This record gives sequence, C-alpha cells and structure tokens, in this order.
Amino acid sequence: MNNIMTRRTIRKYSTKDVEKELLDKLLVQASRTQTMGNMQLYSVVVTRSDEGKKALAPAHFNQPMVTSAPVVLTICADFRRATDWCMQRNADPGYDNFLSFINASTDALLFTQTFCCLAEEAGLGLCFLGTTVYMPDMIIDALQLPELVMPVATLTLGWPDEEPALTDRLPLASFVHEETYKPYTPAAIDEYYGPKEALEENREFVRINNKQTLAQIFTDIRYTRKDNIAMSEGMLKALRRQGFLS
Repeated sequence: MNNIMTRRTIRKYSTKDVEKELLDKLLVQASRTQTMGNMQLYSVVVTRSDEGKKALAPAHFNQPMVTSAPVVLTICADFRRATDWCMQRNADPGYDNFLSFINASTDALLFTQTFCCLAEEAGLGLCFLGTTVYMPDMIIDALQLPELVMPVATLTLGWPDEEPALTDRLPLASFVHEETYKPYTPAAIDEYYGPKEALEENREFVRINNKQTLAQIFTDIRYTRKDNIAMSEGMLKALRRQGFLS
C-alpha cells in the first residue's frame, strides 16, 4: 500500500494493461465519496484507444503521457443526467447556471481525488492534468460532450515505469490559519518560501531562464497574466456553449 507522504506523480508507464475489472472496481469504490445531495454530479469518460488518446492530446499540449498511458480518464461536471431525470419525472430542473457548474465541479473533483488515492493504493501510477480547463472546447469536441457536461479533470493512468523524486511542499504553518485568516508578513513569506527557493533544482531553473527569482518563473513563464486571461475567456466561452451560463 502506498503512503500518501511518499506519493509521486507518474508520467511514464509500463506496457502492462489496466484491466477493466480493476478499473471498474476502483471507480465504484470512488463513487462512495462525498456528493452534493447524493446526486453524483459527475461522469467519467474512459479512453483506451490510440485514436481516442490522439484526439485528446492537443488539448493537453501533446504531453507524451496522454498517448503513452494505457488509460486516460476525463472527469466531467455533469448536470445532464440529473436534468434528463428531472424532465422525465415531471420535475422542472433549474441547473443551467454557474452555481450548478460549481456544485457539479466540486462533486467531480471530490470523486477524482478519492479515485486517485484508491488507484495509488492499488499500485497504479497517475498524473493529474491541469490542462483540462485550459482548452475545454477541444475536449468537448473529442468526447462529444452534450450540454450541461463540462470537463474539469483528466488523469493518465497505468502501472509505473519510473520512481521520480518527491516534490517539495510548503510547511503546515504556511496554509493553516487558526480561527481567522492571518495576513502573510514579509518575514512569513521568507520563512515559508525560502526553503523552496533554496532548492538546487529551483535555483538552476531560475538561472537557465535568466530570471531573478523563482516567483518570476511562475508569473513570466508558467502562468502568465496574458495566458490566464485568454484561457479564462476560453473557459467562459465553453461554459456558455455547454449551457452553464444561460
């Protein structure tokens, strides 16, 4: 059994298949996670075919694990199923709005995290792709998602073929606030981020990118203002397309 304190993101997988029986078992177990109103406002699209993975790859910047992993799971915020149920049972659904998207997204992400823990306990390796919300239109097209279904998470899944180093984490004091939120003083920022900035790999990352600080790597290269604005507009467009901003 894997320990959460030693978990690693896996991007390289062996050729061994993930059996449908095992995957179905983990998906059923994950469905016991918390859910709003016991509605289970999520759906999971399982992609195994080379053709399907190739169709998804551009939406994830063609990261190699998308096509090399035995399985790709796209977890969607889904109010389509509940809406169809209501309409067939003489009930008037009111779920074509932003609040409903937030509720369904929360359900979907809770399910995703529970599945991740279960899969890793079973010995599988996975990578959570944050790129899912960057270009959702491409995923919507590839998976033929109907209105009121929005992709919010993607996992590449398989048996690990690597054991990468553990990544650093901020200390407990940096994210836990007792009773009320406490502002971060300059001294606190130095205390919490200093060890991360001092790591040799991070210092080298700053050097080779000709930056002055690690923070500039995030603001100028990884998550720029320009990209954030552009992808926010794309996400809003996709939400309108999928009927969540009617």
